[in-house]
Amino acid sequence: MANNKFRVEQDSMGMVEVPEDALYGAQTQRAVDNFPISGITQPRAIIRALGLIKEACAVSNHHLGLLNEARSRAITLASAEVASGKHDKQFPIDIFQTGSGTSTNMNANEVIATLATHVSGMQVHPNDHVNMGQSSNDVFPAAIHVAASLLVHDTLLPAIDTLEASLQGRINELDHMVKTGRTHLMDAMPVTMGQEISGWHDQIHRAKCQILHAAGALLDLPLGGTAVGTGINTPQGFGEQCAKALQSSTGLAFKARDNFFSGLSCQDDAVALSGQLKTLAVALMKIANDLRWMNSGPLAGLAEISLPALQPGSSIMPGKINPVIPEAIAMVCVQVMGNDTAITVAGQSGNFQLNVMLPVLAYNLISSINLLSNACDVLAKKAIDGFIVNESVLSQSLQRNPILVTALNPVIGYELGAKIAKRAYAENRAVKEVALEMTDLEEAEIDRLLDPYNLTLGGLK
Repeated sequence: MANNKFRVEQDSMGMVEVPEDALYGAQTQRAVDNFPISGITQPRAIIRALGLIKEACAVSNHHLGLLNEARSRAITLASAEVASGKHDKQFPIDIFQTGSGTSTNMNANEVIATLATHVSGMQVHPNDHVNMGQSSNDVFPAAIHVAASLLVHDTLLPAIDTLEASLQGRINELDHMVKTGRTHLMDAMPVTMGQEISGWHDQIHRAKCQILHAAGALLDLPLGGTAVGTGINTPQGFGEQCAKALQSSTGLAFKARDNFFSGLSCQDDAVALSGQLKTLAVALMKIANDLRWMNSGPLAGLAEISLPALQPGSSIMPGKINPVIPEAIAMVCVQVMGNDTAITVAGQSGNFQLNVMLPVLAYNLISSINLLSNACDVLAKKAIDGFIVNESVLSQSLQRNPILVTALNPVIGYELGAKIAKRAYAENRAVKEVALEMTDLEEAEIDRLLDPYNLTLGGLK
């Protein structure tokens, strides 16, 4: 050994030095040496999924009579420790590595084999025992599905529910407040604040439904397909047993995929989920930008609402407060959209029987789920729940809005309505005043036709 901080390990290619306290072995070290690229290692969600999968495989191999009880129990205990996060520092390989994720799969095999050997006192081999009935080519795609499924159900959907509840609360609270609607960023017919927010709520709800639908396909796992999808070196029923074990450990309805060839060679299900995550990002971007516009000012903007003042907004302009939460959310959305592009390109890289961009796809998919989960939670708690409506601003804008004359069209016609609107705008007067001068309508009738709240209810007046 070069020094006492290293030990020598051997694999099929020969000897390699490994850090003395590392739980992994030669193949992991070779990958560490080969891929000093980004410094970004596998997400916690992927390591957790690998631990859960190795645990399920050990249970299945014992059930099928291929692994004795002592080794199965040792591997199960070690895998559970990996899944729990106890040994995350033992996964040092860069995400930019072999496209199948073989290096990371072997990293898991080596760490679990070492732990299992220690706990059992018998030799547990990373390939022969931990990786029994498996290939990196079915394990890593399965890890992507397991990791994404767990994050969607445990983290993203609750965060979306939090945002939905916040939006619904503001709908109920603000449905009586009438404001000027806008199309093309120009004044339009009135809406209530509740109606405006209901549009946001519906966007989020629809995005959630589509995410749920897309996530359902991830419950199909390719475990049992091994190297190319034929299931070589794997007994009949292995995939079904693994899915059953994962159901037990996670509570999700995982099942064996009907066709292993597609499970190994494509990542269409992950691409589809990413597309729905992007749709959620689009919805959040819309909401964030609406909030920024409504908060703009306080004097030279719309100033319809005041977002919570969370931090000073300028290093040079005292008293300036910026819409920092919507800005942060918008940047999350940009990142998720970029991630989706990376995932789409990676998904296209299924060459014959194997996709060869799995690690980068996994990283970006997990990143998008985590970012959106946190963004939904932060947007709800630090922006939606706390903004204040400036009712006087809403009222003043409504009174001067010449577009209210639209409500008079069925009575006086479009042409006269246009003349009233132009004069009201040119003279900076209320539509009601000008309509009284330019029509034969009684004041009470004009008041009825131009009542802002009634105009939000639709229909003929």
